[in-house]
Amino acid sequence: MDKKLLDILVCPVSKAPLIYDKARQELICKESHLAYPIRDGIPVMLESEARLIEDD
Repeated sequence: MDKKLLDILVCPVSKAPLIYDKARQELICKESHLAYPIRDGIPVMLESEARLIEDD
C-alpha cells in the first residue's frame, strides 16, 4: 500500500484515519469498527463492502 495514498484516505463513515493490515489486505478504521478490502491493489472504500470488526 502506497504510504502517500494511505495518508490521504479516511474512513467514509467516520472520517477517521485508516490502518493498513498487510496480512489481510484491508484498511481498518478503529472508530467505525470497519475493515475495507483491498482488491487488486485498489482500496474498496464502500460501506456496503466493508467487514464489521470486533473489539480486541
